[in-house]
Amino acid sequence: MNKGKKFVSLFLVFSLLALSGNLIAKERRGAKLVIQKKDGQEVSGELIAVKKNSLIMLVSGADASIDIQDIAVIKIVKKSKLWKGAGLGLLLGGLGGAMFADATTDPEERGDFFNPPPRRVINRKSDYITGCAISLAIIGGIAGLLDGKDKINQIEGKSDLEVKKALEKLRPKARIPDYE
Repeated sequence: MNKGKKFVSLFLVFSLLALSGNLIAKERRGAKLVIQKKDGQEVSGELIAVKKNSLIMLVSGADASIDIQDIAVIKIVKKSKLWKGAGLGLLLGGLGGAMFADATTDPEERGDFFNPPPRRVINRKSDYITGCAISLAIIGGIAGLLDGKDKINQIEGKSDLEVKKALEKLRPKARIPDYE
């Protein structure tokens, strides 16, 4: 088996392990919201359901119904994905850099088990792999930050149709998305 196929196999195994977190059965959770009411009061908690004229939330262990007419701003709080993006970028950059560095090395300089390649070739490969891994880790970290950015929905001053559309986008994020 050549090195390229080994790297692809290794990549597939790591990606299956890294991305299989969603396969673990666990209770569905609603999105974490911070509601700013028109009177200036803030309410934060888990979104349980979206009704026609109100939001049902779990606030400090108790259910609370918040009328849409009283809401000024709805902020959906997301978890930061910085480390997940950076880790995935590091892994992909290292594997991709290793495959590309090996593919671009002169076949006479590659060596084998009994005759290792010259030191300068090893240093050049490791520098290339490290550069690719760090570059993609930075890019992945930035992408993770952007993906984990909180989303703010202005409700006050919007038309009924715009509010209805905002609530329909919020509905799938509830613990009970098909609540009527």
